[in-house]
Amino acid sequence: MTGGLFVSFEGIDGSGKSTQARLLADALRAEGYEVVLTREPGGSPGAEEIRALVLQGDPDRWSAETELLLFTAARRDHLERTIRPALAAGKIVICDRFADSTRMYQGLSRGNLRAKVDALHDLMIGVEPDLTLLVDMDPSEGLKRAKARKTAEERFEDFGLELQQRMRDGFLDLAREYAARFRVIDGARTPETVAQDIRAALHGRLP
Repeated sequence: MTGGLFVSFEGIDGSGKSTQARLLADALRAEGYEVVLTREPGGSPGAEEIRALVLQGDPDRWSAETELLLFTAARRDHLERTIRPALAAGKIVICDRFADSTRMYQGLSRGNLRAKVDALHDLMIGVEPDLTLLVDMDPSEGLKRAKARKTAEERFEDFGLELQQRMRDGFLDLAREYAARFRVIDGARTPETVAQDIRAALHGRLP
C-alpha cells in the first residue's frame, strides 16, 4: 500500500471529526490532489450494509464480541475494495474512523477486549493509517452536539455520557501509545481554526 497517504480521523461522537474530514478533503482537492473521502463502518457496498446493522437499533442489540466481528468484517471489505486500490493509485485516503475506534468502543469501553481487537486486527487487517488526527472534545459538549443531529444512527450515542468520557480518556491514551502517528487537535474552537491546525499537521507528509 505505497504511493498514497492514509489519514484517519478519530474522536468521540459530536467532536466534529466528520466535518473536519470533509473540509480537509475539499482543501486538498482544491490543491489538485486526488482524494478518497470515506468512513467506517462503511466505505464499500458490503461494509455499508454492515453499518446499518451495527449503528441502528437497541443499545444492547449486539454484544461487544459480536460487534468486534462485524466491524472487522466491514473493515476488511472496505480495505479490499476502497482503501488499498486508492493508495495503490497514489491517492490520499481520508477515513472518518478506522481501527482505533474499534480499539475504544469494543476493546475498552464495552468490555476488556483490547487484546482480542488487536489480535484480530493483526490477522485480518494489518494496516494502520500514516497519520491519525484525534479531534478532542469535552464529552458533555460532544454528546449534546451528537444528539442534536437526530439521525437514525444513534445506537452508540444512546449509551450516554459515561461511555463518552471513557472513550475520550481512551483515545488520549491511544494518542500516547501511538505517538508517532497521532496528532491531537483541540476541537473546542471554530471549525476554521481547527481546520488550520489539521492542515498544519499534514506538513511534510503529502505525496
